[in-house]
Amino acid sequence: MSEVHAVRRGLLRDRCAAAGAAAALVSRPANVRYLAGGAPPGAVLLLGPGEDVLLCPRGPVGEAAHGRPDEALRVDLLPGPDGDPVVAAAGLAAASGAESLAVEEHDLTVARHRAMAQAAPRLALADMGGTVEQLRIVKDEEEIGCLRIAAEITDQALGELLESILVGRTERHLALELERRLVDHGADGPAFATSVGTGPNSGQGRHRPSDRRVEEGDFLSVRLGASYRGYRCEIGRTFVIGTAPAEWQIELYDLVFAAQRAGREALAPGAAYREVDRAARQTLETAGYGEGLQPRTGHGVGLEIEEDPQLAPTAMGKLDACVPVTVEPGVHLPGRGGVRIDDTLVVRPEADGGPELLTMTTKELLAL
Repeated sequence: MSEVHAVRRGLLRDRCAAAGAAAALVSRPANVRYLAGGAPPGAVLLLGPGEDVLLCPRGPVGEAAHGRPDEALRVDLLPGPDGDPVVAAAGLAAASGAESLAVEEHDLTVARHRAMAQAAPRLALADMGGTVEQLRIVKDEEEIGCLRIAAEITDQALGELLESILVGRTERHLALELERRLVDHGADGPAFATSVGTGPNSGQGRHRPSDRRVEEGDFLSVRLGASYRGYRCEIGRTFVIGTAPAEWQIELYDLVFAAQRAGREALAPGAAYREVDRAARQTLETAGYGEGLQPRTGHGVGLEIEEDPQLAPTAMGKLDACVPVTVEPGVHLPGRGGVRIDDTLVVRPEADGGPELLTMTTKELLAL
């Protein structure tokens, strides 16, 4: 991967140079890992004007959970525990002859920005904005391979849970068990905090597991994902506990499933972000569930669980091939519960079979 990371750094260097910056400082952890191969806690990456340098607070470098830095990359450890890598990077850039430095202002606090200006007063600081995030949108096949493995791990963990006895167990206990199973199957850890909702809590996008116990007849909605080599996927499924589903549960599930299918089928290179959102959202709005819908139908995934693109009503832009995204519509009825169905897919052209589904757990409404 050394050559891959070198190419990525070269692309960023070229973009910053075109904007008039002689050097670039990357501080957002996911962006550091994308460009350097690893992002030890607190590390920042300085590109040019001479040698590229990964600056780290004193401590372990290359821990598995944070990736392994490119062996061709110079790694500097700060001499003391109180040093700030961004300040050290600004001083190093100035000492190397740079007159301007592109930084990620969206990641820096005002205090750190001021400290950099004080350490290198003649160095002009310019904002590179979301340049690295834009580079990260389209994934190469190695990145997609990591996402595919993360999805396989997630499917395994969820499948094992569905084979166990669920009635009487708490949402919190089920969430903890799912996260343990992810690690048992080879994940770095959960991609995000696992959500388990039962009965009236089901179908909520960001429900925090509580001590409510699973009861017969409940909807059970689960949202989880594994992180593998830093790459994160997402799956969401809804089930019925113990008995055959009630008529209202079947109708609601079929509706959300139709919306999710419409969103998945809209994924194609050249499709507008907002059109994918509209395909899923229109199905739910037509059925009278427009109020209370989530602000977006899906989002990109990769080194972060929520990254660009955003599949939302006002989102600008169009999909490219090899962009992994989620499609995750849901409906929650206050006091009754609801349904969420989430998948992670990779946008592929029709000639290659259309969107590639990574999360394979059945979407049939099962009674567990």
